[in-house]
Amino acid sequence: MTTSPGAKTGALRAVQITAPDAAPVLAEVAPREPGPGAVRITVEACGVCHSDLLIASGKLPGSTFPITPGHEIAGRIDALGDGVEAWQVGDRVAVGWYGGSCGYCDACRSGDAVHCPRLAIPGVAYPGGYADSVIVPAVALAAVPGELTATEAAPLACAGVTVFNALRRSAACPGDTVAVLGLGGLGHLGVQFAQKMGFRTVAIARGAKKKALALELGAAHYIDSTEGDVAEALQQFGGAKVVLATATNADAMAATIDGLSRPGELIIVGIGSEPLQLTVRQLLRGDRKVYAHSSGTAVDTQDTLRFAAQTGVRAWTEEVPLEETAQAVAKMTSGRARFRMVVTTGR
Repeated sequence: MTTSPGAKTGALRAVQITAPDAAPVLAEVAPREPGPGAVRITVEACGVCHSDLLIASGKLPGSTFPITPGHEIAGRIDALGDGVEAWQVGDRVAVGWYGGSCGYCDACRSGDAVHCPRLAIPGVAYPGGYADSVIVPAVALAAVPGELTATEAAPLACAGVTVFNALRRSAACPGDTVAVLGLGGLGHLGVQFAQKMGFRTVAIARGAKKKALALELGAAHYIDSTEGDVAEALQQFGGAKVVLATATNADAMAATIDGLSRPGELIIVGIGSEPLQLTVRQLLRGDRKVYAHSSGTAVDTQDTLRFAAQTGVRAWTEEVPLEETAQAVAKMTSGRARFRMVVTTGR
């Protein structure tokens, strides 16, 4: 094992959830050493994601309490386990929802490891990034470009890669009209990525007050969903090749279907529990498609980080120290974050 000379050897801090949906508490934990194929990361920043609430509930298979959530991790490698190649102590890295996989199932062998049945999610398979230190499989690492700070990189490891991957794998080509539904934690990144990818970007949200925000993020046009028919508004632009649904409201998603072009796609990345109401006739008109898109693997995260560094895409963040994680989670849960909460360790 290779260890940084400056690696901490005393007690470390970690935020823990001790029971289902319990409040986060700061605890001291003993330092651990990485096993074969793993690395230890000194965490510098960790984004607060809505999916952390699901992890904190303990409902995901393999969850055991106490749970340390956190899957938008950015920091520096301070120790290498045996057999780790291509990474060095001191490397700046990020880890997202994809925290490792088996490597031998059909999903992994076809390059779709984020759907591995044995997918390792930070906070579930092992303690996550609301901590001073985390140990992760080396296969989960994405290199962080020098242009990005840890606070800038962290949210891109989950929220960023989710919208980036969905857009780059969509049917849209540069110059096509792409609409982003919602201007929250995912949507504000979706608008930026869409604009930088060369799409004619339309933002859709509730209220006239959000128009200025949409234009500042890079949208060419804004549709206030409280004023008139959203589908008709999209058709005034010739229809949207893609609608990226970052908002979780099923009715808002359904309202965009007839605004799709031929053939158009509604791509869902906002997680909701409501059924989506639409008809087959709506889909047949133009051979439209509706599908969901998950995040991505470590190489997808690395591509996201590189693209953001080159084009200036940045998450709008609010930083809080690790000891105020409970307040950060509460602000995210209430919808008051603008737009991604990030906890920092000061390391």
